[in-house]
Amino acid sequence: MNNPTDNPLVESLIRDFIAQNILFSENGFPHSDEASLLEEGIIDSLGVMELVHFVQTTFDVKVEQSELRPEHFESVARLAAFVRRKTATASLVTS
Repeated sequence: MNNPTDNPLVESLIRDFIAQNILFSENGFPHSDEASLLEEGIIDSLGVMELVHFVQTTFDVKVEQSELRPEHFESVARLAAFVRRKTATASLVTS
């Protein structure tokens, strides 16, 4: 599993980032991958910006202004799907 977008590594990396850098938890991410990060108050708008930076640097994808929508950053599962779509599109462009 050298590619950081391989299953289930994407979700794991996202959960670890949120736990350590947003929740400041040493006990991991205590929510399901489908939990609403915004509605449940797990992250706020600043947290979304931290997630954008994390996604761009960790997965080497560009998050466009038009992609800063709640449905992409709503949950760990949705963010992982977004990352996979972006990396798949990027690999098609470079192939």
